[in-house]
This record gives sequence, C-alpha cells and structure tokens, in this order.
Amino acid sequence: MSQPTPPQGRRPSERRSQVPPHPQHTSPLGGDAGGGSVRASDAEREAVVEGLRVASVEGRLTFEELAERTEAAYLAVTRGDLENVTADLPGMGAPGAEPAPTQVKRRFTAIMGDCKERILGRVEQELEALSVMGDIVLDLRGAQVPSGEVSVVATAVMGDVKVIVPDGVTIEMTGYCVMGDRSVRVREARAGERVPLVRVRAQVVMGDLKIVDDEHHAPVRRALASWWEERKTRRD
Repeated sequence: MSQPTPPQGRRPSERRSQVPPHPQHTSPLGGDAGGGSVRASDAEREAVVEGLRVASVEGRLTFEELAERTEAAYLAVTRGDLENVTADLPGMGAPGAEPAPTQVKRRFTAIMGDCKERILGRVEQELEALSVMGDIVLDLRGAQVPSGEVSVVATAVMGDVKVIVPDGVTIEMTGYCVMGDRSVRVREARAGERVPLVRVRAQVVMGDLKIVDDEHHAPVRRALASWWEERKTRRD
C-alpha cells in the first residue's frame, strides 16, 4: 500500500541570490552542521536570526543583507536551509570584525533642487530629510545598522521625499500629512518575526512621502533583469 505524501513546508524565496552556497563553518545551531534534510525547529530559526543580528553588529552584513537573510531564516524548512543562510559567517563573537565607518552626514536637504543619497556607513543616529519644493531620494539598502533599526525624520513641504528600504523590513510610520500624500509600499513581514525595523516620522505639507522596498522601487527594471538571467540560464 502506498504511503501518503508528507505535507510540503514553506520554501525560501528563490530571489535570495546573496545567500551563499554551502560550506564548512561553525554552525549557530550547534552539533552537526550538516543537518541536511532534518526539519528545523522554531528555536533553531530564532537562533540563526540572533546570529545574523550579531553579525550585523560586528559589521559583517549590510542592512539589505540582514533583512534578506532574516527572511530566509524564517522561511527555512530544514537545518540545511538554515546552514545555507549563515554559510559565509563565522561563529558569534569571532575576532577580526571591522565595523563600517560611522555615517557622518545625517541631514539631507533639497530646496528647489534634487538630492539623491545612498547610505553606506554605520547608522547609529536619526537621519533627517528635508525637501522644500525639491526631491530627495534616500537609499538605506547599503547601510550598516548595528541595532537593526533605522529612524528617519522626513519633511516634505511642497516637495517629494522617497526612502528606499530593503525587502523584508517592517515600517512604523508616525507624524502628519496636510494636503499631501504619504504611502508605504513594502511587503509586510509575518506576524511574530523579529525583522529589521525602519521608523519614519512624517511631516508633510502639500508634499509627497513614499517608503518603498527594493521590490517596489523599480519593478520594470527588476522584471527585465530577471528575464535576462533566466534567458542566460537556459542558454547555458
């Protein structure tokens, strides 16, 4: 008599291209690092998420990488999936970590002009964006965020402010909007998951504030890039 097919669990997102392949490394799960097809527990997923947070504190992961790998850890079905998430990271507390330089510039202003900034340094204090009849684009994906949280004060007076965040983060929006518009186009994390956080305090007067993740930032360009990669794979 045939055996029933076991239920299928969640699989990590296929777009996690930055998660490295396999490896000999120190497992945050302890014991056998080659768990392979053994099912992962919730406690093991949380242990890996904590290891990713420590790696971010040590300056080993950007904000984007932290968000991507955190999501991949929560989506992991087996221990092998979890090992793949941390393949290129040493054990927690390993020596040799070199944090990124502190992000010195924290105030970004556009008055009847344009300002585009990609944050790459270590963010430990609140960022401010002020647009008066101008346009500001603030890209947080490449930042180093030891705390796993970024705070932004976004002021738009007859101007536009756009904040680009990594996929897989949570947004907390506060503030006010008078005769203007503010929107959040970010894929929501599952309830109960400890994902990176972006706090935005909005001050909008006859202006526009947009918070978008990588998925919504340039959907046409991403679709073309995905099509091209698939085409190259088929040709190879």
